[in-house]
Amino acid sequence: MADKTELRKAARARREDLARAVPDFAARLATHANALAIAPGEVVGAYAALPHEADPHLLLKQLVSRGATLAFPRVHAKGQPLVFHHRKPGRELVRGAFGILEPAADWPVAHPGVLLVPLLAFDGAGHRLGYGGGFYDRTIEMLRSSSETRVIGVAYAGQEVEAVPHEPHDIAVDAVLTEDGLRGFRVSSR
Repeated sequence: MADKTELRKAARARREDLARAVPDFAARLATHANALAIAPGEVVGAYAALPHEADPHLLLKQLVSRGATLAFPRVHAKGQPLVFHHRKPGRELVRGAFGILEPAADWPVAHPGVLLVPLLAFDGAGHRLGYGGGFYDRTIEMLRSSSETRVIGVAYAGQEVEAVPHEPHDIAVDAVLTEDGLRGFRVSSR
C-alpha cells in the first residue's frame, strides 16, 4: 500500500479533476440535506471550502433554513484541536494562519453535535485521508470525550479509494455525504 504522502498527492490531483467534472456538485449535495437528519437548533460544525474541495455552502444554507446553527473552525495552535465558533451576524470569516477562512477569536465558542469534515479520500470502512496535520482527528477525539458527535465527511463520490492507510490515532467518519447521497459506515450510539 502506498504511503500517505503519495496518496495525498494523487488524491489532490484526483479531487481537482473531480471539481472540473462535477461543476454542479454544491447544488447536488444540497439536495441531500434531509438525509443528514439534523434537528432544529443542532449545532453543525462546518467549513469554508478551499479551491477544488467538496464545497458544502449550498448544503449549509439548506441546513440553516431547517433550523440548524452553524459553527466554523479556527486553528488555535499547531498540534491542538480546532476550536469551533458560532458565526457573528454582520462579520465575515477571515484568513487564518494556514490561509483558510476561519472565525475571529472573539466569536462565541461552539460545541458541534454534528461535524462536517473535508477530506482527500475515503474508503468503504469510513477511513478518511486528511491533509496530514491531524487537526480533525484531535478535534473529533476532544468532542467525543464529552459527547457523542456525529462525524460526516463531505466529498465527491469519485474520492472513494479501495483502502486508506490508517493508524490508531486516525478516526473513521460515521458517514460520507457526496453528490450521490449519504453513505453510513458504522452505527452511532447517538
